[in-house]
Amino acid sequence: MPLAVAETQELQEDLLSIMDRKNHWAWPHLNEGHATRPQLLLHFQQELDVYVRDFPVFLSRVHSRCPHAEVRQDLAENLYEEETGKLSKGVPHPELFLIMMEGLGFPRARFNGIDLLPEAAAYRAWIDQVTTRRPWIEGAALVTIFIEGSVEDRRRISAPEPEDPVDLEAELRRNALVKHYGVDPRFLDLKRAHHMVETGHRKMAWKMVLDHADSPRVADRIRRVLSRSLDLWHLYRDGVARACRIEQPSGSSRRS
Repeated sequence: MPLAVAETQELQEDLLSIMDRKNHWAWPHLNEGHATRPQLLLHFQQELDVYVRDFPVFLSRVHSRCPHAEVRQDLAENLYEEETGKLSKGVPHPELFLIMMEGLGFPRARFNGIDLLPEAAAYRAWIDQVTTRRPWIEGAALVTIFIEGSVEDRRRISAPEPEDPVDLEAELRRNALVKHYGVDPRFLDLKRAHHMVETGHRKMAWKMVLDHADSPRVADRIRRVLSRSLDLWHLYRDGVARACRIEQPSGSSRRS
């Protein structure tokens, strides 16, 4: 039986509050041109092996265990795009990531045989556990809300339809990889693909989870999964910052 409207709204707000904290004190160093190329390489290697390369696999696991046809259709659309790119740029998203890395000057060979940092391995183990052993809705919440989402989710899911037009190419010319590291914008089709499908995927993700959180017990389990995911994600990002020898600015909190 579905949750009452007030309970669904409470769950949504609790989950958005978790996503509001999916931020890290080292992001400015990595995203605003302060990182060295070796630091960027380590960061991107860990990202690829923790979730980027296997994101379609995570979706497939959830899809195969979901009993609701309408949800499977939404998951299948997301999976199809991630695995093939045929709804956007015609190239699988993990491949677009590697193309972006080539634009940054990192050859593909640098992304083979990656050794995950201990904190990264712990976060990845959690993803594998939830997507293979927990109820489908917990896996869906982790994969489609937490992993695929960001601190921008509150804005994105409340954006009017259609959103105000964006000059994407102008935005890409201002992208940190272009501005600070000389990447040619032609290598940023991953960003273009995300722009083409992301708003729809964000709203789809929230709807499937909120519509099928059918009891207070299920809602509480979803809260706990996302809360634990946030904790492990922060530890993962702490581990990357430590391996990169990025010093935490004085006055910044761990979850800033």
